[in-house]
Amino acid sequence: MRAHAGKELKTIDQISAGGAVIRKTGATAEVVIVQIVPEMRWQLPKGIIDPGETPEIAAVREVREEAGIDAEIIEPLETISYWFTVNRDGEATRIHKSVHFFLMKFLGGNVADHDHEVAESRWVSVDEALRMLAFKSERGVVEKAAVQIG
Repeated sequence: MRAHAGKELKTIDQISAGGAVIRKTGATAEVVIVQIVPEMRWQLPKGIIDPGETPEIAAVREVREEAGIDAEIIEPLETISYWFTVNRDGEATRIHKSVHFFLMKFLGGNVADHDHEVAESRWVSVDEALRMLAFKSERGVVEKAAVQIG
């Protein structure tokens, strides 16, 4: 625990999984991104791994729930870690989050079929994703995915 304004902070580890789903339309590679609520920021689909799930199973589930599409894993891309603080029950809590990202192949579905945690899900070019994504670490994941796809 670390001091925060003279007070020790509770720290929680969170492990999530998600995907960079890439599809080729002609010569253009597109990636699916989601705008989450209430923050209204663009990010890759991802979420907490449920008890009994592997990172792979969680990544496929989260892509289905948040982006509205079905995808399969091609290979692991990267695991990113970061810290942030949230207010839980009136108490500041530090979260150490690790996210396992996978390169994924689009199988089917419609980005309009996303769940309530998402305001919008859409296909964008890799360049558009690099401009729109809120987090530098996720932009790095997309860059790595684009290189893998070719």
